[in-house]
Amino acid sequence: MRAALSALLAALAEGAGGDAGRVLAEAADGSGRPEALPDWGDRVAELLGGDPRVAGAVAAAMERSAPGSAADWYDGDHSDFRGGVFLREVVGVQVVIQQGAAAPEALASLPPRPGGFTGREEETAELLRALDDSAAVLVTAVSGLGGIGKTALAVETAHLACGEGWFPGGVLFLDLHGYDEQPVSADQALQSLLRALGVAPEHIPATADDRAVLYRSVLARRGTVLVLADNASSPDQVRPLLPGEGRHRVLVTSRDRLPQLGARLVPLDQLTPGEAWRVLDLALRIADPEDSRVVDDAEATGQLADLCGHLPLALQIAAALLAEDPGMPVAELAGQLEASRDRLVHLDDGERSVRAAFELSYRRLPPEQARLLRLLALAPGPEVSDEVAAALVGADAPPLRDLRALARAHLVERGNGRGWWRLHDLVRMFGAGLVAGNMRLWEEGEEARQRVLGFYCQRAGEANYRLRWVPSMAAPRHFADRGYALAWMDAERAGLVGAVLWAREERFADTALQLVEVLVTYLNWRRYFDDLITVCHAAQEVAHRTGRRRREATAWNHLGLALRHAGRAEEAVDAHRRARDLHRAAGDGCREAAAWNNLGLALRHASRAEEAVDAHRRARDLYRAAGDGRGEATAWNNLGLALRHAGQVGEAVDAHRRARDLYRAAENRRREGMAWNNLGSALRDAGRLGEAADAHHKALEIYREFEDGFHTGSALHNLARVHEDAHRPAEARTCYLQAAEAFTRGNAPTEAARDRAQAEALTAAPTDKPAPASPPARTTDSAPPALPPPNAPDTAGL
Repeated sequence: MRAALSALLAALAEGAGGDAGRVLAEAADGSGRPEALPDWGDRVAELLGGDPRVAGAVAAAMERSAPGSAADWYDGDHSDFRGGVFLREVVGVQVVIQQGAAAPEALASLPPRPGGFTGREEETAELLRALDDSAAVLVTAVSGLGGIGKTALAVETAHLACGEGWFPGGVLFLDLHGYDEQPVSADQALQSLLRALGVAPEHIPATADDRAVLYRSVLARRGTVLVLADNASSPDQVRPLLPGEGRHRVLVTSRDRLPQLGARLVPLDQLTPGEAWRVLDLALRIADPEDSRVVDDAEATGQLADLCGHLPLALQIAAALLAEDPGMPVAELAGQLEASRDRLVHLDDGERSVRAAFELSYRRLPPEQARLLRLLALAPGPEVSDEVAAALVGADAPPLRDLRALARAHLVERGNGRGWWRLHDLVRMFGAGLVAGNMRLWEEGEEARQRVLGFYCQRAGEANYRLRWVPSMAAPRHFADRGYALAWMDAERAGLVGAVLWAREERFADTALQLVEVLVTYLNWRRYFDDLITVCHAAQEVAHRTGRRRREATAWNHLGLALRHAGRAEEAVDAHRRARDLHRAAGDGCREAAAWNNLGLALRHASRAEEAVDAHRRARDLYRAAGDGRGEATAWNNLGLALRHAGQVGEAVDAHRRARDLYRAAENRRREGMAWNNLGSALRDAGRLGEAADAHHKALEIYREFEDGFHTGSALHNLARVHEDAHRPAEARTCYLQAAEAFTRGNAPTEAARDRAQAEALTAAPTDKPAPASPPARTTDSAPPALPPPNAPDTAGL
């Protein structure tokens, strides 16, 4: 419009000539003197036929556009002729010069403050800092998963900013419907914004570029304006809406991060447990101020919030379900969600649906990203490494481009370390539901799971070999050292345990049972006994159901070891008896001997010393009959522990020496260290302190070779007790502190705390009176269910 008026004035100036032409030319290019401008209204009237009404109409239009001077009303692009009519053509354009009322404006379009809004204090503060007129931030983008509460946060913050008087020019709110089937285009958005700014529909330019120019020009003449663009799905929807001046602010919400806008990025995560609790309580109290169900059952509320994934949309739906049934306890709804095979079915109140919210994001994904999202939902652990992601999709390299795209869309989150990824619990359920509901996708998912299980078996087997490796074995091909193997197993532990549970499905049973075998050494080494119990229970159930008797016996044996280490001695006794009976029925003497040996350990921990002595003697005799020197050494070692427990110290010393010599002959250095450690404790019980100290030093030397934190702590603990008996409290205190450090490295916090307390007691006690001594640390030999490679380290405990 302004360009057209300029062209008109220039043409009139050319036809007028003289002073009138000069004035009109100056008006055309914006350089005219204010006192001269009224003259061009009369001159235009004269040139258009002498109608005196024209002069008044044109002057009024000029004054309405920007009173005071040509520079005020003219910015080189458009002039405002709102409410006018066309008189006749002049140099190819029509002039709008009818007097009339301006089109209505809609600059107070901000929705009402969201009911039940709570929490998000940090995010609100960050948004307010970005909207502050002293900040050089034109655009702020709030992003997050569908249902995470982006719009509520943006609207709440906008109300707070308006309450401070930061936007005297008003607020423009526009829902771009970016994830609907037909998103609002930038062209449509500009048309809507121009109408809100008071531009009549017939005066809105036909092209998007001209609309953007007019939009920026109109904003330039207003006080500071906030533009809230909700639900944007791409930068292209937002860029044309940016004002030309930095005093205005644009606040965008999107399920994508939109880093291309050069905006201040404010990503939203799920609510904290406390915030989720408050959302539920506030929503119920809005419906009924007397509703105290959330306060009355805090435990069930916490469970309900967890089941909702602390997602605001899910929490609001759960609150609505409770509000419409005032007699329903919170625990009942939580129970329904927990028992459901598809929780998303329940997270639907008829108007809002978590599944529908996720569906909007999912259907916009390219095929490869959609496939990756579905497969990630099937991964066995809470986080997925790059390696496992590659196995899922069947690729040699991780699908990093697609992973990053899903992260930008907030459908995938970055995990606790670089190269790790995770899904929100409800997104995982959504993805798994997609797979379960389609036969083709289900087959695709089963193939992906088989690839992951195979990858885990291969890589965990390599790590297990490195943990068990001694110099007499072939050099490992993978994992440069034991620490690297442990680090890999530590990182993948949750996924490995989760994959074992797939053994309950016949398709994966054999491979998953193989994975149990390679995990036992690691889980014992790291003392993750709860995980060991979990995988052994699963292996035992599957082996029994499928008639694999040898594997069932093996699983019972592993389970007994884990139960004993977890302090459940009587349950361990039962497990080892079951393993013994199965091996005896199969006629497998060596494995029966191993079961007797482990049964003896469990009996001793159950304070049944005489039965333990008998069990270890049975194991010794069976091993000897089979010509198994290593097994016989194991039985002698544990027999010595049982004899000491029964008060037969002299026989215990002899038993540990026999074990030591047999291990040395077999060149099994790690087990030789165990025998030295136990021999030292027996010698101490016999009062032979010098020999005891030498034995513990020998054990300590060997354990350190193997970087075995737990058993290093055991040897140091026993050495400290020898120093106490010899009235050397300073040396004892040093050994206790070193033992605590070693136990910490060996994932034994209880033992570490005990030895720190012993050291503190020695510091506080008089030097001539030893502190109360703790029980000796005994090293047991747990017989494995099958013969390991020569000289392989055993699974052992305190």
